[in-house]
Amino acid sequence: MKASRRAVPRDARSGAVVALRSTIVALATAFVSATGLLALLAGRVARRVVTLSVRTPDTTIVDVDTAAQTITLSRSDDTVLPGRYGLFTTGTQRYIKLGTVLSARGDTVTRKLLTEIDESDRLDSAAAFSGWYFADPAELHLPFERVSVPTALGPCPAWVFPAGQPTDANQPTDIWAVHIHGRGTTRAETLRAVPVFHAAGITSILTSYRNDDDAPRSRGGTSALGGTEWRDVDRAIGYARRAGARRIVLMGWSMGGAIAMQLAVNSAHRDLIEGVVLDSPVVDWRQVLTHHADASRIPRPLTRAALGALTRTWASPLTGAADPIVWGRLDVLARATELVIPTLILHSDGDDFVPSEASRALRDLRPDLIDLEVFDGARHTKLWNYDEERWTSRVREWLDAQGLSVVEAAGN
Repeated sequence: MKASRRAVPRDARSGAVVALRSTIVALATAFVSATGLLALLAGRVARRVVTLSVRTPDTTIVDVDTAAQTITLSRSDDTVLPGRYGLFTTGTQRYIKLGTVLSARGDTVTRKLLTEIDESDRLDSAAAFSGWYFADPAELHLPFERVSVPTALGPCPAWVFPAGQPTDANQPTDIWAVHIHGRGTTRAETLRAVPVFHAAGITSILTSYRNDDDAPRSRGGTSALGGTEWRDVDRAIGYARRAGARRIVLMGWSMGGAIAMQLAVNSAHRDLIEGVVLDSPVVDWRQVLTHHADASRIPRPLTRAALGALTRTWASPLTGAADPIVWGRLDVLARATELVIPTLILHSDGDDFVPSEASRALRDLRPDLIDLEVFDGARHTKLWNYDEERWTSRVREWLDAQGLSVVEAAGN
């Protein structure tokens, strides 16, 4: 006798199906929600990468002694540094120069003022410590002219500091240095390097590029981390070429270093570029951005998602990037075999903004081309300020060794 098959009640089967479907919908909804949240968070992180930041206060003016011409600031890793620096302020003075550290006690540091402050001046307490030092080209006391570099987005203002032949100061040299500033700053950042190039008989052009305070704005107005900015600087090289330059030295600071390396492999004028000098350069953006994300305690998966989102056109509404960023093109370590131009890198092991490890790795990959001068204690792009004599001597020695110093060439 067969055992009878007991039928599952229809309503029970229906309930099971409904429960299963409800579970699937709930899981799918949770997955979509989690994915959406991850996308939003990744988009926020990515947007921070390409959005150009404005200068924000990072120190406090505690006291100004107009009789002694000293200033007391809140103490930080930057404000206690030896050397000469600048301070962006608000009030009757917008920018003041700072000299040596006179004392550092507790949570304050007192420095010598190199910009005269009198009793009628009023300075707000919030200020921003800077490595610029020079804020205006006239402060170098060298002849210069204001010019305009034509680019696809419009004219980019630039300064040109002409250098003459040692035997005839009125006869311009055919070696030009193209100075390239970093992200979120302006060409004034690069004024510090002009004197050493001028002393070597090299004409300097300090150019602006898209989305800095001087040059035209691009579509979206965001940073491409050097991926498009190099095209504007390439036009500055073209300007120098039309003005008689037959040899070019690139001098890049921070992201300006990343731009210089893009020019070294992409420039329409590569045949003229004979040397590259880099101060605190970004060699691999992914390493730098991961370093900052780690410091901000952003989980690695979120960092990877943010970096990935920046490569996708569809993610632009989330990231704010006008165009996808191709990380491989910006990774100089991955493109090390493409390099052919002698390069001097100056970097500090005390740089916690763009760590020096990538510069060391590049030197190790291309010891035939890369000379690395490592400082200890200096902060990001503040090597000149920290030890001006060493910085200047090393750059000049390297220019001489490469046959790029007009003065050295004339003595041979």
